[in-house]
Amino acid sequence: MSIRHRSLVLALLLCASVLGAPVAAADEVDTTPGTVVAVEELAPQLWLPGTAEAKRITYWTIGSDGRPALSTGAYFVPEGTAPEGGWPVIGWAHGTSGLDDHCAPSLIGPTYPERDRQYLAGWLGQGYAIAASDYVGLGTPGLMPYLDGKTTAHNVVDSVKASRAIDDSLSNKWVVVGQSQGGGAAITTARYATEFGGPELDYRGAVGTGVPANIELALLPAGPGYLPVPINEGLTTYALYIVSGFRTAHPEIDVDSYLTEEGKRIVDRAETLCVAEAEKEFDGIVTGDLFAKPLSEIPNLYGLLNDYMGIPVDGYDRPVFIGQGLYDTDVPVISALSLVAQMKLNGQDVTLHTYPTDHSGALLQSQADSIPFVQRLFQ
Repeated sequence: MSIRHRSLVLALLLCASVLGAPVAAADEVDTTPGTVVAVEELAPQLWLPGTAEAKRITYWTIGSDGRPALSTGAYFVPEGTAPEGGWPVIGWAHGTSGLDDHCAPSLIGPTYPERDRQYLAGWLGQGYAIAASDYVGLGTPGLMPYLDGKTTAHNVVDSVKASRAIDDSLSNKWVVVGQSQGGGAAITTARYATEFGGPELDYRGAVGTGVPANIELALLPAGPGYLPVPINEGLTTYALYIVSGFRTAHPEIDVDSYLTEEGKRIVDRAETLCVAEAEKEFDGIVTGDLFAKPLSEIPNLYGLLNDYMGIPVDGYDRPVFIGQGLYDTDVPVISALSLVAQMKLNGQDVTLHTYPTDHSGALLQSQADSIPFVQRLFQ
């Protein structure tokens, strides 16, 4: 039995364990976003420094088709006594980990543990609880639609709801914070957090670093001969994950028909690998060789891509912080600069901080600015 099939069986069993056997009919299951399906102990080695309590959770949220879907995640409660009203919450949006179920951070931890554990421990030490979604399809049935902003926004918001449903020491006041893939998720979540959270949550603002903005523009010329030489193995892997995610979100397009046989094989293979494994395996691949015909032949390609992965440039109701490494080769600085320019043109409350470092360095260095930024949001 495959991991995905085991996940589906697990999901049914989890529903049965909560509702009582036999498994209830689909229309009898409470799939309200944020509803908890299961709670289990988080592996001790995955506890962050400064954690007093941590759990792994399974909860209902919304998938890329707009229907109820399961997500897993974890939450962490800081040491000490909760303040009046409870611990304010960081909704953490993780960076790229991979597409296969075994890549879920609540199972194996973050992709870059030395970096992310230090960073998240910094928030715990400031007195914030952390709710960390794995995102739909990463450890639950189906595939994670990589960089699908609206779906991950639902997943992040609902992880906060689910965590609060389990632990009443968590406040309803929260902010969203994310890096890389999660940086995009965090900023998109910022656009929809009040709407998706409803009256039970008090959303205050967002922090995103290494935000992959306007990446959809780079896909418009994709086709035979596109990028005719090997590029950075990280960027190649991200491109494969995007094609997979777009294929998952839009089965009606038949994305496979735009790929060569080798292209289909490699995208299929990418769905089985965590990011570190994928970068090693796909090093040296020529991206242009994966396409059989131009993606531009897809009707309304830009509209579809922008709806799928475009980060909104207006409609924000709370302040936004964006941090960017000037020497970032994973998400080039032009991504942040172009997004901030678009947001400012639309009158949004956005603050940009740049740092003389790379992708990971910006995450760590930004905390000197993002911690006081978030403190002000809760005042």
